Amino acid sequence: MFFTELDLNDSILDALDAMRFEQCTPIQEKSIPPLLKGCDLIGVAQTGTGKTAAYLLPILNKLSDGGYPEDAVNCIIMAPTRELAQQIDQAMQGFSYFMSVSSVAVYGGNDGILFTQQKRGLTKGADVVIATPGRLISHIQMGYVDLSRVSFFVLDEADRMLDMGFYDDIMQIVKLLPKERQTIMFSATMPEKIQQLAHQILTNPVEVKIAVSRPAEKIKQGVYYCYEKQKLALVRSLFQHKDAKRVLIFASKKVKVKEVARSLRQMGMNVGEMHSDLEQTKREEVMLAFKNGHISILVATDIVSRGIDIDDIQIVINFDVPHDYEDYVHRIGRTARAGAEGEALTFVSPDDLRYFRQIENFLRYKVEPLNVPDELGGNAEIKGEQQHHQINKGKDGRKHKPNPRRFKRSSKTKPAGAKTERVKNKKQDKSKEQ
Repeated sequence: MFFTELDLNDSILDALDAMRFEQCTPIQEKSIPPLLKGCDLIGVAQTGTGKTAAYLLPILNKLSDGGYPEDAVNCIIMAPTRELAQQIDQAMQGFSYFMSVSSVAVYGGNDGILFTQQKRGLTKGADVVIATPGRLISHIQMGYVDLSRVSFFVLDEADRMLDMGFYDDIMQIVKLLPKERQTIMFSATMPEKIQQLAHQILTNPVEVKIAVSRPAEKIKQGVYYCYEKQKLALVRSLFQHKDAKRVLIFASKKVKVKEVARSLRQMGMNVGEMHSDLEQTKREEVMLAFKNGHISILVATDIVSRGIDIDDIQIVINFDVPHDYEDYVHRIGRTARAGAEGEALTFVSPDDLRYFRQIENFLRYKVEPLNVPDELGGNAEIKGEQQHHQINKGKDGRKHKPNPRRFKRSSKTKPAGAKTERVKNKKQDKSKEQ
C-alpha cells in the first residue's frame, strides 16, 4: 500500500515525499487506519519494521488538522532509553517539517541548559513530548507539568520499559492523564506482564501483530559449545585471528561487560563498554566513538540491542545466550545491514543450552557448531545432545543422525569403557560378599 492511499493530509504527504517514503511497511499499513479513526491500539513488531512512523503519522495528522489546545501538552511518547527518544525526536522533526507542530525531547544525562529547555517546553505546552520515564517524573515532581489535557499517550518498546523497571513510573504518569485519550502501545514481544499492562491502560484496543522476521540470510551464524570459564579465553582467542574493526559483543550483565572489556584492553584492543552504570553523557561519548570508528569493539548489555543504528558492524558476539529468540534476532540484526554481509557467533554453556534450542526452533534450522580450540580445553560436553539430534528432523522430513565428531570430548572426560570396567568390578565385589 502507498501512503497516498491513506487518509493523510497534504502536509504529511509532502513530508513523506520529501523524505522519499512511498510505500507503507506492514505495521504501518495495519496500524495507521485504525489510529486515524481514534482507536486504541497495541502493536507487536520488532525494531526496524517502521513502527515509529506507524504512530507518529496519524498523531501528527490529527494535530495538524487543529482543534487541540495550543497551550497544553497534547501528546506524550514514552521511550525506555535516551537513544530511542533521540531517534523518535529525529523522525518527528522530519515528519512535521511542513506543519506548525511543536515538540520537545525530555531525557536525562544532560546539562542544566537542556534541562531548562525541557522545562520551557513542558510549561508552555509543546504539542508532542518525547520522554524517558525517569526524566519526565523528575519534571513532574517539580510541580510545573500539567498532563490533564493530553489527547495521545504512546508507549514505545513497552516490554523493554518493564524489563528496565519502569512499571511504577509509567503508572504514576498514567494517573495524571485524562481518561478520555487515545492510548497506543508498541512492543517487540507480548509476555503476560505486557498483556496485563495493556488491560490496565488501553480501552478496547485494536491488536496488530507482525511476525518476528528471521535473521537476514547474509548473516553467517556460528555457535561455540563451551563452559562458562572458557568464554573469556575464547573471545581473546578469536581476536588473535580476526580483524577487530567493527565488533559488537553482548553480555547479559554489566559485571560481565566490564570483565570482557577489561580482558580485551589487556590485549591492547581498542574497546568501549556500554551499561547502566555509565552516566548518560559517557554513554553518548562511547556510542559516538564507536560510530566514528574510534572504538573497534563495543561490549554492551542489551541496552543497545534495539537502539543502535550503525550499518557496517562486521561481527556480533553473544557472550551469553539471550533467553528470548526475539532478543537473539535483535542482537544479531545489528550486523549485515544495508545489504552487507556479517557474522554472528554465540557462546553456549550447558546451562544455556535449552534457551539456544528454543532459538534454533524459531529459526527452523541448526546453527553451525564451531570447535573450541584444543588449547582452551575443547568443546563442552553437552548432555542429551545425541538425543536432541535424533529427534529433530531436517527439511526433508528425515530425522537427523547424531554426529559423533560434532562435540569433542573434553580432556577431563573419562575414557570409553571406564563405566563398563567399574560395573564389572562392582559385580565381582558383590559375588564375594555373597
